[in-house]
Amino acid sequence: MSRFIPKKAEKEVISIRIDTELLKEVDKTAAKSDISRNELIVQCVEFALSNLDSDSKKNLLLDLDKMNGARK
Repeated sequence: MSRFIPKKAEKEVISIRIDTELLKEVDKTAAKSDISRNELIVQCVEFALSNLDSDSKKNLLLDLDKMNGARK
């Protein structure tokens, strides 16, 4: 019989600023879907990233690299 070993997924707590009306829509959609606000936002980000075309992905990664370089 296999042994159950609990594992904690790696996650980070972040803070974002979001338009009040957009947040209301997020909350309504999350409630209708019976999931948390956080889970809906994570799923939306995952969906958006997985559906970017390759040129957009390259540009986004270059922009992120520039931002990270400016912070060092």
